[in-house]
Amino acid sequence: MSKSKKIFAGLAVVFAILLLYASYDISTRTTFPGSKPQLKERIEEQFLKADTVKKDSSNTVQR
Repeated sequence: MSKSKKIFAGLAVVFAILLLYASYDISTRTTFPGSKPQLKERIEEQFLKADTVKKDSSNTVQR
């Protein structure tokens, strides 16, 4: 095997290892989309909570 083929093979192996590492790193930092609650459920949890204020403190009239 010539010197240039050895260099190419070595760089190909290093590239493959870096690609596998990057794939593993990305996969550990993300979550599967099916594991998240659906958008409608998330909106209900965030915005449709009971009010904590019993009486409105402002006396404004909206027209």
